[in-house]
Amino acid sequence: MVPIVKTYRRNPVYLKNIYNDEYCGGKMETYNQKVNIIESENNFQLDLVAPGYDREDLKVTIDNNELTISSVDKEITKEDVKYIRKEFVNRAFSRTFQLPESVEADKIQASHKNGILSITLPKRAKVEIPVQEIEVK
Repeated sequence: MVPIVKTYRRNPVYLKNIYNDEYCGGKMETYNQKVNIIESENNFQLDLVAPGYDREDLKVTIDNNELTISSVDKEITKEDVKYIRKEFVNRAFSRTFQLPESVEADKIQASHKNGILSITLPKRAKVEIPVQEIEVK
């Protein structure tokens, strides 16, 4: 049996259920934090959108050459406010990326500013192997 997962990518815009939101009693669509990955000569830069999360809410780990970014659930509801519609939801998430062999895992750095988690993944220095001629005997 294949699990049914509703995503915007599978459903064309004109087929979306207008009642498919929390306000009307439906369930919100599955969402993953979005990333941009940029490659330069000396490193890779991974920027993950994380609005509403503090740096203490985010966890970055490396295991078996896989980089995992995860968070904890964070409720952003004000107790003394009556919401008519509440779309701000910060649910726990986890994203995993396979690191290329060229990344120096022990030199990875992460920072969080203005709702963006930026992870710099330095590349190993390229080792130039000189051309070597082998004598044929």
